[in-house]
Amino acid sequence: MQNCNLKFRNKIDLKRAIDFHGHLGPYLVLGLLMGDLAIKKLECKKHFGIKVIVKGAFNKPKSCLIDGIQLSAGCTYGKGNIQKLASDRIEVLFRNTENNKKIAIRLNDGLIKKLTSLRGHNDSEVFAKELSRLSPTDLFNFRF
Repeated sequence: MQNCNLKFRNKIDLKRAIDFHGHLGPYLVLGLLMGDLAIKKLECKKHFGIKVIVKGAFNKPKSCLIDGIQLSAGCTYGKGNIQKLASDRIEVLFRNTENNKKIAIRLNDGLIKKLTSLRGHNDSEVFAKELSRLSPTDLFNFRF
């Protein structure tokens, strides 16, 4: 795999994420970007200053989003500051535990369409690399 040393703003690199998750895929990258965006917008501390509810990412490959969020936001099931809920649509709710500021992040419709058109692991890996270079504002709809 080439170019896997791309850095996200929160210093989580793609190689570390791949080592943790086991492979490169678009939902892993989207989770990294979502967590990174939430930490930045909420101005909260990773690990203990944030709580997350992930809706609609219950099964693979969508659930791979959760691994990216865990790495970029520092939330874990062991600490109990991340949970997942069944839903028809992916939406991730982040909350700063110190000031109660919140952000809800959804995949934009164009991104959903592209994700459903991917065929096979190679397509997914190529698209994941493309995603890692894009701005979260090009990928997500979010509200405070």
